[in-house]
This record gives sequence, structure tokens and C-alpha cells, in this order.
Amino acid sequence: MLAAALAALCGLLFTATIPPAQASAPAGHSSRFVVSEAQFERMFPDRNTFYTYDGLLEATEAYPAFARTGSGTVRKQEAAAFLANISHETGGLFYVRAQNEETYPIFCDATQPYGCPAGTSAYYGRGAIMLSWNFNYKAAGDALGLDLLNNPWLVETDPAVAWMTALWYWNTQTGPGTMTGHDAITGGHGFGQTIWSLNGSTECNGGRPDQMQHRVDLYLEFIHVMHTAPGTNLTC
Repeated sequence: MLAAALAALCGLLFTATIPPAQASAPAGHSSRFVVSEAQFERMFPDRNTFYTYDGLLEATEAYPAFARTGSGTVRKQEAAAFLANISHETGGLFYVRAQNEETYPIFCDATQPYGCPAGTSAYYGRGAIMLSWNFNYKAAGDALGLDLLNNPWLVETDPAVAWMTALWYWNTQTGPGTMTGHDAITGGHGFGQTIWSLNGSTECNGGRPDQMQHRVDLYLEFIHVMHTAPGTNLTC
């Protein structure tokens, strides 16, 4: 795991775990996304126009089990949980890339055999979940069939890729936690476990209760927009 000090400085940090194969949607489930465009606009009234609803829909095709697993309530809970977390990370889908440029060189792990071919300052946080570190760009790119190691800027120039890298992490990476965000919701473990998978003890177990609560508040707001129940175990 990455040091807590770096986590506090740089926000979301990711492990170098190579993701498994993309999941398939369970048989018989509708391909219709559970969040309508009108609901999306209500959730993100001041969003950057870069983050399009169509880009989100396109990205969900790469992970068809996302928000299409379990009951109607569970599917809505997963969508709300994902969108609440990325809203927290991006200031309501306002920021496309990390703002503190002084931290950019931190995210090159030169010990990796492939190094940092795009430059030592090229792997800062981008996209809906603020993907960072060269090893994450490599792993996400391998999973999505994109050369993000050599062209990490694609995450901040292509809306579908900005969404797909976020869904890659959500569906395949456990991060500092013990399960993916997808498994946390579909397995009935609660929203609090999604916070663990994204930022771990940086926010959980009293690390930053204000930040944790902000995620919970967003989740409850989005649950209300979607007219469903939030479930239990909301905090971490």
C-alpha cells in the first residue's frame, strides 16, 4: 500500500494489481442504464461539459455488470455509490485533472520495468476517479485495450476514456480495501466499503471523518434523486 502521507497529499491512490477479465452482465438483465439523463443533470448541475452522459453510457459497455447486477434497488445503489464517489473526487464532475501541479512528479514509479515513457510528470490524476501512477495507467490501458502508459493524456481528452478508467477501478480494483466498489454494493456490504476501496484509512477509521461524511451525504442525495433505499453500513 502507498504511504498515508502521500494519500493525504494526493487524494486517491491506487494499487498496481492487474485487473481480471471484464465481467459480463447476468443473463436476463436489461441493458438500460438505471440513471436517466435527467437524473444525471440533477446530480451534476455545474459539471464540466467534458463529462458527458453519453460518454458514461459508452463506458458502461466495457463493464456490463456495472449497475446491472442484482435487484432493481441494488442496481440503483451501485450507480448512486459510484457517482457519489466520483462527485467527491472531482468537485461535482468539475475537475478533469488534478490541480496541484507540484505533485505531478510523485506519480512516476521508476522501479517499474516499463518506467515512465510519457515523462516523469505525466501520470497525475485524471478523469472521473482521478487515475494516477504509471502502473495504474499501464494496468487500466491493458484492460481497456488502450496505450495509456504512452498516452495518459487520453484520459483527459476523451470523455469515454475518462469514464472507462473510473469504471475499470470500480469494477476490478480493491485498492486499500478488501473488495471492489462493485462487490461492496452487489454483495450487500454497504457504501462504507466503497470508501475503503478508494481511500482506505486516509478517510476511514477516523482518518478524515469530514471527507468520509461528504461522500455519504452525496450518496444519500443521489439515492433520493433515484427514488430508492440507501441500504445499511454507510460509513467506514
